[in-house]
Amino acid sequence: MRSILDMNAFHPEDLDGIEDPAIKTETQRRLRLFGAPAVLFFKQPIEVERGEGSYLITANGERYLDCYNNVACIGHAHPKVAEYVKEQLLKVNTHTRYLNRVVDDYAEKLLDTFPKPLTNIALTCTGTESNDLALRMAMYFTGGKGIIVTDGAYHGNSYLVTMCSPSATKGKTTSEFVKTVPAPDTYRIQKDELAKKFAADIEQKIKEFEAEGIKFAALIIDDIFSSDGVFADPQGFLKPAIDTVHRYGGLYIADEVQPGFGRTGVMWGFMRHGVLPDIVTMGKPMGNGYPMSAAVTRPEITEVLAKSTGYFNTFGGSPAAAAAGTAVLEVLKEDDLIAKAGETGDYLRAGLKALMSEHPCIGDVRGAGLFTGLELVKDRQSKEPDGELTSLIVNRLCHHHVLIGCAGKAGNTLKIRPPLRFDKKDADVFLEAFKLSLNDLGV
Repeated sequence: MRSILDMNAFHPEDLDGIEDPAIKTETQRRLRLFGAPAVLFFKQPIEVERGEGSYLITANGERYLDCYNNVACIGHAHPKVAEYVKEQLLKVNTHTRYLNRVVDDYAEKLLDTFPKPLTNIALTCTGTESNDLALRMAMYFTGGKGIIVTDGAYHGNSYLVTMCSPSATKGKTTSEFVKTVPAPDTYRIQKDELAKKFAADIEQKIKEFEAEGIKFAALIIDDIFSSDGVFADPQGFLKPAIDTVHRYGGLYIADEVQPGFGRTGVMWGFMRHGVLPDIVTMGKPMGNGYPMSAAVTRPEITEVLAKSTGYFNTFGGSPAAAAAGTAVLEVLKEDDLIAKAGETGDYLRAGLKALMSEHPCIGDVRGAGLFTGLELVKDRQSKEPDGELTSLIVNRLCHHHVLIGCAGKAGNTLKIRPPLRFDKKDADVFLEAFKLSLNDLGV
């Protein structure tokens, strides 16, 4: 299994192949300062200086269409976010132990987007913190420790969350309290079997925990299975799995860091499946680049947290973060970005499917809203993954000024996840660059 950090990454042994002398010098400096764990994209790293809408612009003025970044969900360098944050920083920016109406107004607006009884919020700084807190709440509330995740999942960087992120540990089992199930592979499993199989796999792992004397606590999943390879449909297939979790006394944690804030054509990805999480976590796009995140849950779960350890975060829920989050919620509504994400995503996927007749390496095109997975295979009959070709295409797309990432255990799925500002003209730019890349490689 390929590590998520290895996918489309620059490797130090490629240093001599960097064509631009200035970029080579900057790359050497980065490696010297950050050491062995340093991670850069692409065989030819790029130096980003600024952003604008769906584009990133380099130090030498070249524009790259960003089809990777869901952090800047309403577009890079959005003026409303900058204005709101600047205005707040010129007033005060402190923690949540003081009353502040900017913070409470934001919390109220965000909670209004969730179904009852999800009425309590904890504000954090990163998706990792949100998931770490959610896992702890699940353990406190259930009295259990057993956690189930999908076998290609990524949920963050803390010690606890890394143990629940097989894609960060190259598939290794890192704790006796974590078990993995196969992701619901909509490309290889019949649709009428998908829901039943996923629920059965989860039930089997719960029973394994019981046999080992470990009480089951929670299932944590990203409901579009972003790192597993992007599996979105059919809508509703998650319900039997969530019913199974609840039947055995566990909690369902919906990791909305990637599918949330309109990415899948609805505000929250779990809404597509008609299920109700016990805890919802969010992060990256929440502040459009300003570091903020949250966990939303039921009052009885936060009450147990309060009795167990309590919770406070110095920077989580600062007024400046709340100002950034407010700007995001306003722009999503004012510019109708969630509905547009659905329309543009359908347009893009239709364009990609039209290429399948000419390019047999395209095995599957799937997704929802502005989240598309394009799986590349060696053969459509065997559906054998082609991670090597995927890496080559990622770098060819960069050559054609399009930035993209990949996902899946074999790293063979292009993960197309642009800012929600991305429109049909941008989709046409991507489709043309993708065609050029396929033709460059003769596939």
